[in-house]
Amino acid sequence: GEALPLQRFPPSSKQPVPASHTAACQPHKLPARPLLRPAKVCQAGDAYTREKFKPQPTRDLEKEKRRLQNILATGKDEVEDEVEQVLIQKKEEEIAEPDRFEELMNEIQERKEFLEEMEALGQGRKYQGIVLTEISQKLHEMEIIDKKRSEEMRKIMTKAFPVGNKSNLQD
Repeated sequence: GEALPLQRFPPSSKQPVPASHTAACQPHKLPARPLLRPAKVCQAGDAYTREKFKPQPTRDLEKEKRRLQNILATGKDEVEDEVEQVLIQKKEEEIAEPDRFEELMNEIQERKEFLEEMEALGQGRKYQGIVLTEISQKLHEMEIIDKKRSEEMRKIMTKAFPVGNKSNLQD
């Protein structure tokens, strides 16, 4: 960071200039053409390493043929139809109704809990008639479901075990 020392050499001096002094003062000359790197230096770097082959998943050619035939024949892609059908089936499975008998049991339980809460608040008489009526309606619906189920079970049992006295199954 400091200034270079000033040295004066008389131009007319006949004293020979020392060789070490002239080499230090002269700037380094760049070669006329760039030097080539040795092969070992090039190979040491990653210029010669190949990327490892990672195979892509192969296509099913028969499936592709069928798909293209379907597109040309109908103008629709069967894959889209299959995806839509799978989505519809999944939605139907999710929407599949829980057992109505269980739903009725839960509704009756909710109404009992509501009535208990109202009694605790002192409003039990106000809601007791309404809640008990709703519970009796739910019980009636449960009886109808139970009769249907028992009838279906009788039919299944008579088909599964046709031999024997049928009157024993009805008791």
